[in-house]
Amino acid sequence: MTIDDTTPVLIGAGQFAERVGEEGYEGLANYELAAKAGERALADVGANQPIAGHIDALAAVRTFEDVSPVLGQPFGKSSAFPWSVAKRLDADPDHVVYEDVGGQSPQNLVTEFGGRIAAGEFGVVLLCGAENISTVTHLQRSGGSADWSEAIDRPMESRLSDNKGMINRDMVAHQLIRAPENYALSENARRRRLGMSREDYAQAMGELFAPFTKVAAENPYSAQAIEPMSAEEIAFASEKNRWITTPYPIRLVAKEKVNQGAALLLASVAKARELGVPQEKWVFLHGACGLVEPGLWERADISASPAAQMVASIALERASVGIGDIGHFDFYSCFPIAVANSAIDGLGMAADDPRGLTLTGGLPYFGGAGNNYSMHAIAEMIIRLRGDPGSFGLVSANGGYLTKTSVGVYSTVPREWRDMGSAELQAGIDAAPKPVWTSEAEGDAVLESYTIHHGRDGPTIGVIYGRLGSGEAFLANNADAETLATMVEDDPLGAKITVERGEKANLFRFG
Repeated sequence: MTIDDTTPVLIGAGQFAERVGEEGYEGLANYELAAKAGERALADVGANQPIAGHIDALAAVRTFEDVSPVLGQPFGKSSAFPWSVAKRLDADPDHVVYEDVGGQSPQNLVTEFGGRIAAGEFGVVLLCGAENISTVTHLQRSGGSADWSEAIDRPMESRLSDNKGMINRDMVAHQLIRAPENYALSENARRRRLGMSREDYAQAMGELFAPFTKVAAENPYSAQAIEPMSAEEIAFASEKNRWITTPYPIRLVAKEKVNQGAALLLASVAKARELGVPQEKWVFLHGACGLVEPGLWERADISASPAAQMVASIALERASVGIGDIGHFDFYSCFPIAVANSAIDGLGMAADDPRGLTLTGGLPYFGGAGNNYSMHAIAEMIIRLRGDPGSFGLVSANGGYLTKTSVGVYSTVPREWRDMGSAELQAGIDAAPKPVWTSEAEGDAVLESYTIHHGRDGPTIGVIYGRLGSGEAFLANNADAETLATMVEDDPLGAKITVERGEKANLFRFG
């Protein structure tokens, strides 16, 4: 087929990783890791001339240090991360973007800049991102030092929403400020919906993620050296697999302490031809969709994200293929429910689908490079599709608490660009009924989901999501030893409870 000159194609992919203490370890800044990945993406293109000078737009995924009050910047940072990357690549783009928060960002950027290339705005675009939290942690623990400060005064489009749906006063009051605890509430709510015991559900989570460990063990860009693990080694707490928050031992939790960078190059077909990029390097985005779910407590059912499930179906429809036509997958895997919601509940896939559910090895084993994980997944997808011409691949990227989902369907098969907008779909999601919420709960209620925070010495507090007889939803917690013992020994899902307003938080008790 004749391909329109403005059609966007992915022409380059690069990844870089370093592990503390291993040969070649340099302790690089995050922007240096991103630049290393960018160099590899430029080399991967296989063009007959240098590419960096042709980059007219550069977009970087926002780093955790720029959004996390806990992480901060103990060793300094760049004042303009994207420009620090461009500087090291000898690139001077006309348009620079520092993207908003969320693990959906890499796929969103591919979709956005694919559309902007198709509209004639740009010829060559570099996307990149990186995290060096492993090195930051190493320096803090060892008493080491570094100076990664870099002041750059150049214009860029900085995107940073308020993300009010991510955390609110009720969550802070009830000690739900981290991702594991919030995902745990959704996970246990899903278990209740499926009617499964704790043991059977844990086994299912382990069986879902065990194949991921095998992929990560063979991936040279994994953040850690790991061995394949069994379902039991992953999902059941042990001396080597301590509890984080029920139902998650540490081996079911995304690993944020990584030193990883990834980069992608997009170009118009006309520019790819002009630069001499071989056509066997080209990968096309056939279908994509991105939607935002209401905040966790604004959903009728906290065990699922209908929007995330819809996104995958719409992307497949836009690509004119079905789930059976996809040969390669990478589902965002920060916690088991992220995979289960999209692949199993949404697309009807089996946990042991022979095609596999990850290309990288997943966030707990390959590494969760902040908001940038899925750029690694897309980079892996590009390489996989080039090696299997004519096949199709699907990447599902997730941000928030099953909140922001973006999916792309890729292939080497040529496909002209089509509109990937989702405004009408988003309007429908925004208009969906929401539960009645109360911040101050009193009376008899039903415990619909729960989690137990664990310290190294054992359980510290139980947090529950419940419903009053009136139907109002609420959060409550309790650190009483007897209550914690009951939650550990007996499955509390569906239990009748009493809730009352305490000084700062709702307090619950059984019976």
